[in-house]
Amino acid sequence: MDMDDLDAALLRLLLEEPRAGMREYARVLGVARGTVQSRLTRLEREGVIASFAPRLSPAAMGYPVLALVHLHLAQGRLEEVTTHLGAITEVIEAFSIAGEGDLVCRAVARDNAHLEEVIQKLIRLPGVVRTKTEVALSERVAYRVLPLVARAGRRHEPPAK
Repeated sequence: MDMDDLDAALLRLLLEEPRAGMREYARVLGVARGTVQSRLTRLEREGVIASFAPRLSPAAMGYPVLALVHLHLAQGRLEEVTTHLGAITEVIEAFSIAGEGDLVCRAVARDNAHLEEVIQKLIRLPGVVRTKTEVALSERVAYRVLPLVARAGRRHEPPAK
C-alpha cells in the first residue's frame, strides 16, 4: 500500500495517543474529522491497521512465563496441528517458519510447572513429532511498528538537495 505523509502522521498519532479520538486527531493533523475517518477506514481495509483492540499483558493477567516453542511436524500435518493449537489457551501466537521446525508458538504460563503442562499438551497433538522450547528471560525490545511508520512517511519526502 502506498502511504502518504498524512497516513504516516495519523498512524503515528494512533500509536502514541490511542485514546485521543477522531476529533483530537483531526485537530492535531489540521484536517476535517471526515478525512481522518476515511483515512482510518482505508488503512483498515488495506490491512495496515490490523486491530483497534488494546494490547494486553499476559504477565499482568497471571501468566508471567513466556516461551517460544518450536514444533516439528510429521509431513502434511500443518493444517491439522494449526487447528488444534486454537484449543490451547496458553498459545497466544503461532507462525509457520522456515528453519528449524515447522511452527513456532508463543506460549504463556503461570509458572514453570504450568509451562511443562502446556508443552505436554503440544507434544501430544496429532502430527507433532517433537518440540524445542526456549524460555524468555526478559523483553528487550517490545513489539513496535512506530519506526516503520516513520520510515513510510519519509519515503514520500522529496530527496534532500
